[in-house]
Amino acid sequence: MSFPLTRRTVLGAALAAPAFTSARAQSARARVGVIPIVGAAPLFVVDRQGWAREAGLDLAITTFESGPNMIQALASGTIDIYVAGVAPLGVARSRGVDVKVVASTATGENVFVATPRLAAFFKPGTSHAEAFRAYRAQTGKPARLATQPPGSVPNTTLQYWLWEQIKADRADVEIVAMGIDATQQAILADAVEGATIREPALTIVQKRNPAIKLIAVGDELFPGQPGSVVAISGAFLARNEERVQGLVNGLVKAGRLLTQDPDKAAPDVAANLAKGIVDPAIIRAALKSPASKFSIDPRAIIAPTAAMQDYQVKLGSLRESVSLDGLFETRFFERAPAAS
Repeated sequence: MSFPLTRRTVLGAALAAPAFTSARAQSARARVGVIPIVGAAPLFVVDRQGWAREAGLDLAITTFESGPNMIQALASGTIDIYVAGVAPLGVARSRGVDVKVVASTATGENVFVATPRLAAFFKPGTSHAEAFRAYRAQTGKPARLATQPPGSVPNTTLQYWLWEQIKADRADVEIVAMGIDATQQAILADAVEGATIREPALTIVQKRNPAIKLIAVGDELFPGQPGSVVAISGAFLARNEERVQGLVNGLVKAGRLLTQDPDKAAPDVAANLAKGIVDPAIIRAALKSPASKFSIDPRAIIAPTAAMQDYQVKLGSLRESVSLDGLFETRFFERAPAAS
């Protein structure tokens, strides 16, 4: 079918073209690195609800196995937005990487679980340190505990719990660093005795093997445990302040939805996180888990992040404490509608 070429159609096309071009010009491509965990759910909701597009951002999301791995991409300029644990960002800043935390997404994400043969030693009236001691005494070997690489939040919180909280004997445990997927599979395969994991791994492993026991939740591992954050490269932020404000506005809405109506948010999270591989019912359960605490206010994690950074210095994963004054950019959250 053909249409007559009239003065009206020519003028209409001429007027429509600049509007279309202008709309495209207002959109900026944002390369996002993310850890595939429930703690990143606010970003997934923002993406699926279209709130990022409304803010003028076209999100191109790439998954990574750990925060320290993502830091390399941030430093090289391969990604513009980092969504992962806050701890590696101290290391990044100490190496001159210009990055700003504009929002938190979740706190208290990392929990400690024990596989059945170790879980049997965690009995009522027995301290956690005694449980590890008893395991080594009976088996003749330390309990192998899986976690992410040194410098990551999971690794740091595990070590803090072991050495500072429960005062475990270093001879009773062996820390094994591996990726997130490898950690989950090692637990299910009974290849390790325990691990720090996050959702949805916690729900997945306990569904497949109910004998896997949750031993300690987030704040027990590290008081006020800071978790995943949204951090923006300095260069990207300088070019896109209004768009970043729109992103944070969306994150505030997403945090509220995840807290008040997780069932409604679950499809958005599953679409990005599960991608048809994980049962949506698992995602719904994970959003309601004791390991899922959604918090967007970056101000709430500044003090715990400083404490975690000091502990990283003690562990040797960070050379020295760096000022947090330049790391957290709280004004975007403070300006967000309905921010609390």
